Amino acid sequence: MTQNAIDFGPAPVRPPYDPELLPGLAAIRSATPPLSDETLELMREITVATVPGRDPVDLTAGGRVRVDELTVATPSAELPLTVLTPAEGRGPWPLIYYVHGGGMVAGGRHLGLDDLLSHVADGTAVVASLDYRLAPEHPDPIPVTDCYDGLRWCAENAAHLRADPSHIIVTGTSAGGGLAAGITLMARDMGFPQVSHQVLVCPMLDDRFETHSSRMLDNDGSWDRNGNLYGWTALLGDRRGTDDVSYYAAPARAKDLSGLPRTFIDVGDAEGFRDEAIDYARNLSRAGVSVDLHVWAGGFHGYENIPQAAVARASFSTRTAFFRRALER
Repeated sequence: MTQNAIDFGPAPVRPPYDPELLPGLAAIRSATPPLSDETLELMREITVATVPGRDPVDLTAGGRVRVDELTVATPSAELPLTVLTPAEGRGPWPLIYYVHGGGMVAGGRHLGLDDLLSHVADGTAVVASLDYRLAPEHPDPIPVTDCYDGLRWCAENAAHLRADPSHIIVTGTSAGGGLAAGITLMARDMGFPQVSHQVLVCPMLDDRFETHSSRMLDNDGSWDRNGNLYGWTALLGDRRGTDDVSYYAAPARAKDLSGLPRTFIDVGDAEGFRDEAIDYARNLSRAGVSVDLHVWAGGFHGYENIPQAAVARASFSTRTAFFRRALER
């Protein structure tokens, strides 16, 4: 893949990392090489099922969760879908539609899915996660369209999933956070399905590299400006940074955020997506959307995957509490 080059210049200053996160950051950097054409397949192997540094999780939660592996026939492809349902009870339950991360080029539907497992095990939600097609083999608009088609399929087949089609929470992490924001915009514009909440975790929203934080990490942190440029270029090709980019692909470009559901956004203050996440929250609020924004001091991209760190525990607890309120409405 030809890199869509940017002369970044010297990296601007960044806030310090939380010292408690540093051993975990070193382990992540050791396990994940810098992203390039040469390392892409290795990155995919590493991230297909679990976050680097985290042990595999029993998605059945010891028998409290039913795991169904389905195939969704969309207008353009047949895509794998994992559905987690409470093992007991009849439902219908609210649906959490989860979009995995991976920089638009890696990851799989099980990546990070365990973060939502407690809601299913407690009998309060159904969770669905789709394997959308990845760039660069499948560039924009394929990933966001796949994700929207999967969301639409879940809503149309809610009775089969024992889900409530009037109570859908869309969520995603990193690239999945950007795609989650994109399909929530699509759902608003299409008028279906009705999304009650969106939860965007360190979302990848802006392809333009105009913010301070998008330029401040050079061979630093877990996802630096070079990896981010690779991901956006894989998705958009020569359109990256031009006016020929849809706000479904890069939601930071959306001019009208009115009519979107209540939103939760969290992000670390020492990561590249910080400024675009803050800007998106500000613009949502100015459009009359209720927003919870949390910026966690010392957090790099993926800091929440260091569960022994106090900041990771605090952010996960805060996000989980929001989910619980959203599930209760």
